[in-house]
Order: sequence, then C-alpha cells, then structure tokens
Amino acid sequence: MQLSDAPDLPHTRPHPMHWLATATAMAAVVALAGLMEPGDAKASQSGAGTLRAAAPGQDLSAPDPSGADFPLECGGAAIVVARKASGDLDGDGAPETVAAVRCDAGSGTPPSGVYVLTGASKSGPRVVATLVDPADKQSVGPDFAIRDGAVLATLLGYSGPDVPRCCPDQEERVSWQWKNGAFVRGEQPAARGM
Repeated sequence: MQLSDAPDLPHTRPHPMHWLATATAMAAVVALAGLMEPGDAKASQSGAGTLRAAAPGQDLSAPDPSGADFPLECGGAAIVVARKASGDLDGDGAPETVAAVRCDAGSGTPPSGVYVLTGASKSGPRVVATLVDPADKQSVGPDFAIRDGAVLATLLGYSGPDVPRCCPDQEERVSWQWKNGAFVRGEQPAARGM
C-alpha cells in the first residue's frame, strides 16, 4: 500500500467528540430496545412442564372481534372495534380477546363497551363478559392491554352533564383480573421501577 503525500482529511482522524457521539447513539439504541415490548403472543404451559395441545376441534388462536355479535345498540350506525388485546385470562391455556367497541358516530366521543370474547363457540367468537357497559358513558383511552393475565385500561369520562361530549375531563386507570369465576375490577398496579 502506498501512502499519500496529501494531508489527512479531517474526517479520517477520530477525535474524542466522534467517540462521544458514537457512544451516545449506541446508548440511545440500547435504551430504546429496552423500552420496546414484545407482542401479546405467549406460549403457555399447564401442568408440570408439559405444553398444552389443542383438543380435536379446538382452536387455540385468539378470537377475532370482527366476527362477534356485541350487545351494543347503535341505531343503524356501524360498530367500531376501537381497541383489542388478546391473552389467556382464565388460565385454561386458550387465549381470550378483550375488545373496546363503540358506535361509529360522526362527532363527539361515543361511549365504549368493553367485552371479553372466547372462541369456544362453533358459530364464531362469543361475548362471555361485559367489563364496561356503554350505559356508563365512558370511553377507552389509548392504554389498553393484557399483561400477566390482567386487562389494563384507561377509562375516560365526564364530571357532569355540562361537560362537552367531545372532551372527557376524568381519567381512571383500571384493571380486571379473573378470580373465583368472575372478572374483578380494581386499580391498575403501580408501575415497577428499574
């Protein structure tokens, strides 16, 4: 290799600032990767280390809310699945789907219903529980998930009838856990620190 008599270009000589910028960029990538969470898909086990297999005719995939018949009256308007999450809520090894649905209103913030679906029916997904009734006049915020067998949601509501229906002014962070054959509502657990 022949060395050039020309002076080195400035970008070919590393300076401490180059190393600092590289280290900062790498730290940002590692921090971002640590904040990302995998999807809701989980392998579940039952018994002493044995994987649960589907029984003949049993589907272990999460129910699709688009085929469900929700108990929601929309007066001719379409029903919209605003949010959904899937996971095993009752520990039987088969995933359930929780769907936040509302009427497709032209304006305002229509109330939501939150329903638990199971795929146990041959005719398609079936509503097995109502967690939030649309009569409660609440809507579901962006925080909606299933974690560790619990349904977590942020419910938005109104402090009184004079508050415009476009602008909820109350927020409640709630959870539901399957206990003793029913969904028990409570507050969301406090976030764990690192």
